[in-house]
Amino acid sequence: MKPEPGTLERLRSAVQRKRLVDTVSKLVAIPSRTGEAGAVADGLARMLAQEGFEVERPAAGHPGAPAVLLRFQSKRPGRTLQFNGHLDVVHLPYVPPRTEEDRITGSGSCDMKGGIAAAVEALRVLRDTKALQAGSVLLTAHDLHEAPWGFGQQLDRLIADGLVGDAVLIPEPLCDRLPIVGRGSATWKASIRRPGPPIHEVVRPMHEPSVIAAGAELVRRLQALNTELNCRSDTAAGCESVFIGQIHSGEIFNQYPQECWLEGTRRWLPGSQRADVEREFRDLLGEIARRTGTAIDTQFRFIRDAYYLDQEDAVVKAFQQSYQAITGAPLSTGPKPFVDDGNSFWGLGKIPAITHGPRAGGQHTVHEWVSIEDLERVALQYALTAVVYCAQT
Repeated sequence: MKPEPGTLERLRSAVQRKRLVDTVSKLVAIPSRTGEAGAVADGLARMLAQEGFEVERPAAGHPGAPAVLLRFQSKRPGRTLQFNGHLDVVHLPYVPPRTEEDRITGSGSCDMKGGIAAAVEALRVLRDTKALQAGSVLLTAHDLHEAPWGFGQQLDRLIADGLVGDAVLIPEPLCDRLPIVGRGSATWKASIRRPGPPIHEVVRPMHEPSVIAAGAELVRRLQALNTELNCRSDTAAGCESVFIGQIHSGEIFNQYPQECWLEGTRRWLPGSQRADVEREFRDLLGEIARRTGTAIDTQFRFIRDAYYLDQEDAVVKAFQQSYQAITGAPLSTGPKPFVDDGNSFWGLGKIPAITHGPRAGGQHTVHEWVSIEDLERVALQYALTAVVYCAQT
């Protein structure tokens, strides 16, 4: 279904720049480090309720900051399109909101309070124009997104509880491509130990294993595994990989250390199962522990699963039709360079999820910014996609 003549301009005229800027500024003005987003969630819920929307607050396993949930219904049955975003920001010094020409700056303006404000504005536009003729829109906003302080636990619970739509739009700051594939991600830490205490190298017990030698063997084996994993590749997303980012042992040059630890990442493509990825990694470390006579404590922390988007899915077609109507051409496809909530929707529920947000920058720094003009475009994009997608049966 293509947009009816006049729908685009009717929606465009309903986007209010000042209202949108005010929403971003109000959200950014409330500090919300990961795990501590209760105040901003309360603020968003209060704002929506004051505008007449019916708001729900499911705890989703995180009662200190219940999620914000809103259902906007039309009068006819149809699909449900979900707008989803996280309200938490990384643990950096707080920067208050400021408007400078076409930019709003401040903590979370880019990642991703600006995007959430655009989604809220899209809901207002649909309400004010009554353009949503069928189906419904579900808005969800939550905490516990940013690793390593959170790992998506609250969203995972919302998905498990069935608080989802038929498809999802996620306004993370990615606007130059339509991501269709992405790698899953986990962090790992391997701590290699021997029984005795750290001692001077000249009096070390010769029967005790060397944790550094075991660490070197682990490096060698992980390099070999990485070579094998590189054979599993996708033309857009790249290769599967295991990466070593840190290795540490000892305190001074002539100490026989008790521990050596290594830390890194593991990334995988759609088709590889999370459980198999972790089992393969743990089996490798178990073998090395047996061969070297050491004990290896392994932490394998799952972040997000791999991501895939079927370009023939109805939500992709509705999104591209809307994007072309607004800009004159469809959005080019490409890989997703990071993991986000879309990976969780696909990995846990096989729910198609499109990551598309405003032009912005400075994420995970103290110099975040978002384009006001592009916030307006994203609000329009979300509203028009909802009109097209939700009317389909």
